[in-house]
Amino acid sequence: MEKHYQGLLLDEERALYGLKGAVVEKCRFEGPADGESALKECRNIRVEDCDFLLRYPFWHVTDGEIRRCFLGDTCRAALWYDENIVLDDCRMMGIKALRECKNVHIRGGEAQSSEFGWLCRQVRAEDFSLRSEYPFFSSTDLDFYHFYLTGKYSFQYVKNAVIRNSVLNTKDAFWHAENVTVVDSVVKGEYLAWYSKNLRLVRCTIIGTQPLCYCEGLKLEDCTMINTDLAFENSQVEATVRGHILSVKNPVSGFIRADRIGEIILDENLRPGADCRITTAE
Repeated sequence: MEKHYQGLLLDEERALYGLKGAVVEKCRFEGPADGESALKECRNIRVEDCDFLLRYPFWHVTDGEIRRCFLGDTCRAALWYDENIVLDDCRMMGIKALRECKNVHIRGGEAQSSEFGWLCRQVRAEDFSLRSEYPFFSSTDLDFYHFYLTGKYSFQYVKNAVIRNSVLNTKDAFWHAENVTVVDSVVKGEYLAWYSKNLRLVRCTIIGTQPLCYCEGLKLEDCTMINTDLAFENSQVEATVRGHILSVKNPVSGFIRADRIGEIILDENLRPGADCRITTAE
């Protein structure tokens, strides 16, 4: 039989430590004792409609469902070292909310959390909004759909990711990323994807200065580029672009096909052996 904890106010250290096969519902974790690690080392738990205002509540949790919960800005480092977790329509406001977790499914909800999602594996997210200065550093096997990001240094060193029908408003995203596919999305920022390997952008809108430089195995398929200057420097690229590119600088190999390119900069002394084919419709 499942244990059931309902309507409690809990503030002591490790208040519900080590629960197995339990439901925690409509509880509030705050108070003068200021205890940490409320649900540490739990297994097979369901947590619904709770408020978490204390630190480190979900560490080393396996097989957990967290639904319609609020994790406030005082709830630091909320989920670390967890496995097989569902986050359904939750709000996460504390720093470093998700780290070194495996097999996490985020459905709906939002987060405002610096350093969100570091060193995680197998993260799925849909209909999720995130504001984070440095999200998903060195994470692997990501699958995002209807994902809305406001960030700065996003997806650095990420490997094996698919992002679809999303809006990424960020700065220098995907630096050193490998095997990433972005489909039917808007990517807005500066210095996009420098030093990336095997980045594929399909029917995307790319906005911002100096994108896609020092890339290997870069592919753009039927993309639109807006306010993009000095693009593709020192990159191996295969690109078909609708509309206008402000300028292209020193691509290494492959091809670039665009409707219009304002300026093509080729410094032959800096690119020995370069043979990228650049063509325009005009």
